[in-house]
Amino acid sequence: MAVTIRDVAREANVATSTVSRVLSNNPKISDETKNRVQEAIDKLNYKPNAIARGLANNKTRILGVVLPNEAQDLFGNPFFLQAMKGMSLYAQSKDYYITYAFSKDDESEKKYIMDFTNSKLVDGVCLLRAKDNDEMIAYLKEINFPFVVIGRPEDTDGVLWVDNDNFQAMYSLVNKLVHKGHKDIGLIYAKEHWNVSKDRLKGYEVACEMNGININKNIMVGGEAFSEKSGYEAMQTILKGNKVSAIIATDDLLAFGAMKVMEEKGINDIAIVGFNNIPLDELRTPRLASVDINPTNLGYYATKLLIDKLENNESEKKHYIVETHLIERESMR
Repeated sequence: MAVTIRDVAREANVATSTVSRVLSNNPKISDETKNRVQEAIDKLNYKPNAIARGLANNKTRILGVVLPNEAQDLFGNPFFLQAMKGMSLYAQSKDYYITYAFSKDDESEKKYIMDFTNSKLVDGVCLLRAKDNDEMIAYLKEINFPFVVIGRPEDTDGVLWVDNDNFQAMYSLVNKLVHKGHKDIGLIYAKEHWNVSKDRLKGYEVACEMNGININKNIMVGGEAFSEKSGYEAMQTILKGNKVSAIIATDDLLAFGAMKVMEEKGINDIAIVGFNNIPLDELRTPRLASVDINPTNLGYYATKLLIDKLENNESEKKHYIVETHLIERESMR
């Protein structure tokens, strides 16, 4: 038979309302009483009813996560799976739950966010991307609803966010390739209106300029999605009459598409490097070099920022920059 709050109250010799206040960390309860109730909880192995606690505190202890269309194939694009892992790890450590919604486009994303906020299903929202003129960030700020963004917003004022230093990661990668003797470095990217893409494009351009390399727009090709198909099409375009000795893809899936073109054409003298360092990189031939952006940490620290706000544990920390590092493998010739 399940242990109830009444059993805990009886064991601790207090009222059930006192146990409820202890569970909600009410500051009016003395430390002596808190300790006695906690001892009873531990002894009886009592598990509080999350829904009941939420009703009592006017909180659900649920976070809403809206994933972009690219996340629907979680195993095809493991970045989102790894970010979700980080979110879950921190949420569970604080007794929070997460509900996920997959958006097909901007309209469905807007619908899910408005459903979350209007129905009071969740205490806070996490967005997994930031883009220019972001309507959803503006909406959440306007209604003063707690939220966090994985990605650097254009206007960071009043926004909790987590990201990598994408400019520096790309800048360092271009420098690395230049030091290896590469001058004709092509770039494959996608979602140009996302801030992560903007920052990486800027890092590429500045690094080329600082190394005295003329920027050749013919070997900079963007696609609609972070997908193998987009990478394949972009690589075909780059190879039409252009000379390249290395390719940087802003996502490993884009790199996979480029590698497929190289395999079909029997090309084995072009270096290629991706971003995200997903597990599939080790299974490619050659193994794909990639910039590890630590997506698990991105999800972990995003959830930490949001829960800290919800628990009134806010500090001066409004954002985290998660470190990246280059994983050199055979494809980085």
